[in-house]
Amino acid sequence: MSTIAKQITEMVNILPENEQSLAFELVKRLVLAWDPDFTKVTPDEAAAHAEAMEDYKRGEYVKHEEIKWD
Repeated sequence: MSTIAKQITEMVNILPENEQSLAFELVKRLVLAWDPDFTKVTPDEAAAHAEAMEDYKRGEYVKHEEIKWD
């Protein structure tokens, strides 16, 4: 995460909980105004996702509890 994103996250987290959603919506609108395609995936991302979904459908995945997280 970039330094700016960390700073924004820290500032939003300081706000009262009922105001955090408003701040989130503002940040989301700023990002989408800056880059309208922000929510779209790249061709590589789409291919990786499609491949992962096919693996999942065949039962080829690692369970969360099987991952050594340390």
